[in-house]
Amino acid sequence: MFSRKTKNEKRTTVSNKPLAVVLASGGLDSCVAAAVARRSFELALFHANYGQRTVARELAAFRAQAAFFQAARILEADLDYLGAMGGSSLTDAGREVPTGEEEPPGIPSTYVPFRNTNLLAAAVAWAEVLGAEAVFIGANVLDNPGYPDCRPEYFEAFGRLIELGTRPESRIRLHTPLINLDKAGIVRLGLELGAPLELTWSCYVNDARACGRCSSCRLRRKGFAGAGVPDPISYEV
Repeated sequence: MFSRKTKNEKRTTVSNKPLAVVLASGGLDSCVAAAVARRSFELALFHANYGQRTVARELAAFRAQAAFFQAARILEADLDYLGAMGGSSLTDAGREVPTGEEEPPGIPSTYVPFRNTNLLAAAVAWAEVLGAEAVFIGANVLDNPGYPDCRPEYFEAFGRLIELGTRPESRIRLHTPLINLDKAGIVRLGLELGAPLELTWSCYVNDARACGRCSSCRLRRKGFAGAGVPDPISYEV
């Protein structure tokens, strides 16, 4: 078991780089986004537990990556109300996560309603408190399964919201460095930047061995195959 309490941990750093908050789920995309951010920024890593099925495994992956990146700040936030609301197969045990080759048309059942808005709002609030200059999120649109809050125009609008809703002197910029990359491109970029891809977790279903059947597993495997490198995690099938 792990503590579900929100914590704000500070680590000693000697870097003169400005600070950036990175939304870090423990997954592949956010890990690579953190690797991009650390080229120019000191890292403050933000992780949200929101009642997702693999919450314990994702948190373990996040903590391992935070140690690898030697994050200056760490915040583990409980957003359990998202899970309590339901509306997604990621948070509702009564709904099955699709494992077929093709999902039904429309918004996938794995979409968590307005999740990115809730996560970004919390991350921006923390960035303002810390005096951070940037917020990074590892969203991408090319391999996205159709989530409305992963579109470039959504992030453009949210960037404007940050301008309007924070102190004028804050000047926090929203960065989406992976937005136009497919999964193979994300894997290649991660390898180029030395991101710890072996510490990432993508499966929507399992905590031990990745199922290999959910849409997230299939996209991940497609990405590593497209990049021509083996995936460092193991699968059931």
